[in-house]
Amino acid sequence: MASEASETTVTTCYRHSDRETGVSCSSCGRPICPDCMTTTPVGMRCPECSRQKTKVRTAATLTGTPQLTYALIAINAIVYVLTSGGGSSPSGELYRQGVLFGPLVADGEWWRIISSGFLHASIIHILLNMVFLWFLGTMLEPAIGKIRFAIIYVVSLVGGAFGALLLSPNDSTVGASGAVFGLMGAAILFMRARGIGLMQSGLGLTLILNLVLTFRPGISFGGHLGGLAAGGLLGYLMFEVAERRRVSGNLVYGVSVAMILLLAVGAVLAAQLAPAPSF
Repeated sequence: MASEASETTVTTCYRHSDRETGVSCSSCGRPICPDCMTTTPVGMRCPECSRQKTKVRTAATLTGTPQLTYALIAINAIVYVLTSGGGSSPSGELYRQGVLFGPLVADGEWWRIISSGFLHASIIHILLNMVFLWFLGTMLEPAIGKIRFAIIYVVSLVGGAFGALLLSPNDSTVGASGAVFGLMGAAILFMRARGIGLMQSGLGLTLILNLVLTFRPGISFGGHLGGLAAGGLLGYLMFEVAERRRVSGNLVYGVSVAMILLLAVGAVLAAQLAPAPSF
């Protein structure tokens, strides 16, 4: 039996014919390589189209200081010091009032959906989460800007709370893991939209290792998966749908706010519909 070899069309950068690429300018549609890309709130632009815009981010500016990432790390560290009181295990009223616990959320203590994301159960817990946050934040925030980074973080944090209350509503849950997993999901979609494969970016192995660790005792499986799913979905909307179809940034922000509200409502409903804990 004979077989015919199929020809594959290779797309190359319009300025560098020796460089393959899967990314096109969101304005004129010409294929561009990473060196020619300019990131704007509505997509990737070629050098010519980017000159028509102001306040754009080029490859040279992607090394800016990730101020929001550092601020989030500082906030988590301060909260940990306040709740631990210098000891190894957090306790006290501030900690008890912030822990995510389904029956209390069902009784109207909805702030726990947010506050639990800034509490940690041990020094190892917060160190692992903050190292992970630093790794992803220094990669993602300079590339997409503080506003979109903050939105992804909040959506992922609430998504993590929703996942935790959905799968384990009667367990006490704390930690920034849901938000951090969401950042990883968004980072994967960001890289993919720019023609960088999952394993090529290094995020594929990171995701696999962290998912394996999720199955350890005492780890919130629902919190991790909920944050990953929420951040991944928002990343897909931001970097795959909005940028390719030139959707307005305001519409993306509106969808993001809607996601936060829906996830928060879902978290409360999950807590209210959960079976009563057995002591």
